[in-house]
Amino acid sequence: MTVEAAANILESVEFDDDGYMVDPNAWTPEIGEAVASSLNIELTDRHWVVIIFARQQFDENGEAPTLRRITKQTDVKTKELYALFPGGPAKTAAKISGLEKPTGCI
Repeated sequence: MTVEAAANILESVEFDDDGYMVDPNAWTPEIGEAVASSLNIELTDRHWVVIIFARQQFDENGEAPTLRRITKQTDVKTKELYALFPGGPAKTAAKISGLEKPTGCI
């Protein structure tokens, strides 16, 4: 996705001051790709494993999963998670997934 295309998609999305979507129910995969593009992350199938898990956890629990929950309940291990989502994997994954900041994240 080009930077311009990502910017166009994100223009219609409301984010809080920390960069998390205000309405997680408005999220679409295209928004996720645009957010990832704005963070210079090119999404792969492994990213989508985490994103889909995060969205499922939100649907079930009403919140974003923690780093520990992601690594315990998916086949994505900690080292890979840090490589996929640099700069705080649980927070970055939550942003791309359209979710609020995970509890327990500073």
